[in-house]
Amino acid sequence: MSGLQPYLEHLPLVEQGVYIAPGATVIGRVTIGEDASLWPGCIIRGDVNSISIGRYSNIQDASVLHVTQPTASQPEGYALTLGEGVTVGHRAVLHGCSIGNYCLIGIGAIIMDGAVIEDEVMIGAGSLVPPGKRLESGFLYVGAPVRKARELSHEERQFLTQSSRNYIRLKNAYLAM
Repeated sequence: MSGLQPYLEHLPLVEQGVYIAPGATVIGRVTIGEDASLWPGCIIRGDVNSISIGRYSNIQDASVLHVTQPTASQPEGYALTLGEGVTVGHRAVLHGCSIGNYCLIGIGAIIMDGAVIEDEVMIGAGSLVPPGKRLESGFLYVGAPVRKARELSHEERQFLTQSSRNYIRLKNAYLAM
């Protein structure tokens, strides 16, 4: 699969049904779950720590996912984990953070080291989640830095699952070409 690169002895691990678009780059200690998709221009760099992308998740065009190496003040560094069914909007930057299941990360959002995003959270386009910030499940967050805007509606919660399904259908169409 093109776009996969080793780093030292680490080679990305890709489960079945994954779509990696031409022009996407995946380096090092990266695990990509079943039926996930990585779109053009994505850079997923697991060199100094690990990255785990859950099944059914999609990383849209020009997004950057990276990690933080261990230091004296942070001996574990910050790995990056995405849960199941996460939608990461175009040009988002995720750095050493933890994202729960069925979240939507808006276009151009930035999520910094040590931030924890619980399940079923929407983050608005252009938002900044500062280092170490925790976002509570079931809410929309917006702004730079983010603030809790309101509780998600029933329809919005359903959309989180639907967004993941939409990208599974789309990547399946690409794989079938």
